[in-house]
Amino acid sequence: MNFMKRFLALLASCLAVSVALAAGYPAPTEGDFVIKDFKFRSGETLPELRIHYRTIGTPQRDAQGVVRNAVLITHGTTGSGAQFLSPAFAPELFGAGQPLDATKYFIVLPDGIGHGKSSKPSDGLHAKFPHYGYRDMIEAQHRLLVDGLGVAHLRLVMGTSMGGMHTWLWGEVYPDMMDALLPLASVPGQISGRNRVWRRLAIDAIRHDPEWLGGEYKTQPQSLRTGAEMLYLMSSNPALRQAETPTLAQTDAALDAFVTNYFKTGDANDYLYALEASADYDPAPGLEKITAPLLAINTADDLINPPELGLLEREIKRVAHGRAVVIPFSAETRGHGSHTVAALWKDELAKLLAESAR
Repeated sequence: MNFMKRFLALLASCLAVSVALAAGYPAPTEGDFVIKDFKFRSGETLPELRIHYRTIGTPQRDAQGVVRNAVLITHGTTGSGAQFLSPAFAPELFGAGQPLDATKYFIVLPDGIGHGKSSKPSDGLHAKFPHYGYRDMIEAQHRLLVDGLGVAHLRLVMGTSMGGMHTWLWGEVYPDMMDALLPLASVPGQISGRNRVWRRLAIDAIRHDPEWLGGEYKTQPQSLRTGAEMLYLMSSNPALRQAETPTLAQTDAALDAFVTNYFKTGDANDYLYALEASADYDPAPGLEKITAPLLAINTADDLINPPELGLLEREIKRVAHGRAVVIPFSAETRGHGSHTVAALWKDELAKLLAESAR
């Protein structure tokens, strides 16, 4: 398993470099920032918290030495910063002449606590790993930027899904640090309703699985299958799934292939912690604290954040310089997964950057 993980990581790194070269933007640089004695809001402490990150481009400082071109992009649940190096995202945004042209911007792609190559339960502590929440995750991102990379100002904070939720929190916790905010595939309210239900289904499947063994399993418990299947179910839209798999046999084959692939790199404890981390998410009480221009983008076919709830449309009115866009369903949208199809919304990003320019 460790060999397979190393091989896949090397393959992903080579792919990222080749995509960067083909798209005409600088290849990403990877690194680790270690925070000593990180104290979580649960009261637990980790002697060394490792935050892995990727950067693209070069920081540019003004006369006072302040970096003015940094962009923070944060990923979704069970993802990592590597997901933003995909052909549907990086070339559309980071290439020459694109909204986040990497010859002009310094792009930071961290792996959140419990994700990617950052410290996580599967490193060895298993269920003894400190319980983290979204506010712990953004504090660690902040310390990476300020203490690790010397970035005290952000041209833009943006994120997808969980990263979109982090973006709302960034605007509240550090309101003077950024020029603009772009949360994608998220709503500014507590995890509830169907969004909470699908998470509870996966959480309960793992925690009540005899094979989980209190987190000390030697092979992945079969309840991880339920977790992977829930990700598959919620990440796309029904029309696309029907078009891709129009028969029972094709649907079963696609689902089985997804689960099999997830088992190659996924881990039940990592998955469990990642879902439970959302319990402290609730930006609603502090939306008035957000002062930077904010553009929230969702899609009409998002099963996790469906527009019929009206939450985004109602709450955006409380953000002083807030605006919301819901992209209509089309052959190009991908349900919740539309957040990484940059061609769908990059023109809106370009408008936000122009509007927030100083």
